[in-house]
Amino acid sequence: MDTTTLPSAAAEPNPEALRLARSQRRESVGRMVLPLVIISALLLAWEATVRVNQIPHYILPAPSLVLQTLAKNWGNLMPSLWFTVKLTMMALGAAVVGGVLIAMAFALSKWVEIALFPIAVVLQVTPIVAIAPLILIYVDSTTSALLICAWIVAFFPILSNTVIGLKSADSNLRDLYQLYGATPWQRFRLLLVPSALPYFLGGLKIAGGLSLIGAVVAVYTAGAAGRETGLASRILESSFRTEIPMMFAALLLVSLLGIVIFIVFAALAKLLLGHWHESELRREV
Repeated sequence: MDTTTLPSAAAEPNPEALRLARSQRRESVGRMVLPLVIISALLLAWEATVRVNQIPHYILPAPSLVLQTLAKNWGNLMPSLWFTVKLTMMALGAAVVGGVLIAMAFALSKWVEIALFPIAVVLQVTPIVAIAPLILIYVDSTTSALLICAWIVAFFPILSNTVIGLKSADSNLRDLYQLYGATPWQRFRLLLVPSALPYFLGGLKIAGGLSLIGAVVAVYTAGAAGRETGLASRILESSFRTEIPMMFAALLLVSLLGIVIFIVFAALAKLLLGHWHESELRREV
């Protein structure tokens, strides 16, 4: 029999794999294109509304004027943007360290959790605008006071999600590790950390945005002025001077910073969980 006429299964592409690859490419393109189309349509509608109705710029500036103002005042806004970034990242870093360490203590001792968790809840449910003036009074350094305010807002999601993750390890696996005589470090590294990682990353996405909100609200509450202050100070100054396009330009930077923070942490979650956890695995709809 002439084997040259037999079809080669290895050489032929798998139709199901090709269909899945095309579906994933369409989904990737759609994730990028659809939001851009919707945002562009909204901006065009905003621009047209302002121009057609001849709305004064001190009431509602057009997007084109906001971009012009941003470009014109970039030199003044850049230091404020950098200050906001530093304050946000420092608060988020402190929230991650404190939240993870305390969550580990909660997971290891139920009495520690019973004693300290109500305090964390009180910090979470108390509005930051209510306690920020007190923190600014009792803390000598304004930067430290702002950092504490932003940290309070970002701390609880890290703590809560990490505690849930550490407690979510499969009980059968816990028994198996104990049966084989695994050390506490082995149980923590090989069982508890993988179990808690998806929850921690979910809390990190939330805390990233909340740390930015806390930084902006803290500066806004403090009423800090001067060049070495955050974007909230530029918004305050612009409101006092009725420079509405400048207010929108500073607000645009705050929004873009929040979007960047979310994208970075979403990419981090995809990198760490994309090959094994259900929350990040792509499936055909």
